[in-house]
Amino acid sequence: MKKILYVCVLSVIASAFSSAAASAVTPDGGAIFTRSCSVCHSVNPPPKSAPPVVPLANRYHLRFQTKAQGVAAITAFLKKPDRNRAVDQQAVTRFGLMPVIPLTDAERAAVSGWFWDQYNPSMGGGRGVGGGQRRLMNQ
Repeated sequence: MKKILYVCVLSVIASAFSSAAASAVTPDGGAIFTRSCSVCHSVNPPPKSAPPVVPLANRYHLRFQTKAQGVAAITAFLKKPDRNRAVDQQAVTRFGLMPVIPLTDAERAAVSGWFWDQYNPSMGGGRGVGGGQRRLMNQ
């Protein structure tokens, strides 16, 4: 009888831990963007009061070879925006440096992963719709 009671108690404890683990799922980056970032950033051009996401995501893809590197850079920038770490200096000049947005580390990582995934190679790889060809034409 004691063994059955012991097994039941352990089952209840294990169930409680699995429920807590299930509720601690990774935050949804798209939902975080909608809630905390979309006030200033549009996903695609034209811009609102900050640069659109897709062209910036393309810039991150140009600068960083892996998703892990890119997401780490985006996350660090979100935690402490710094003009020297911005991937698009023209955007900083045009729109100013973004403010610190109050997000948890998990939320910053989730929205950074979502941001990285918005890459669209048909947008010119971060060099505009001409893919940087204008520079070549002017030489």
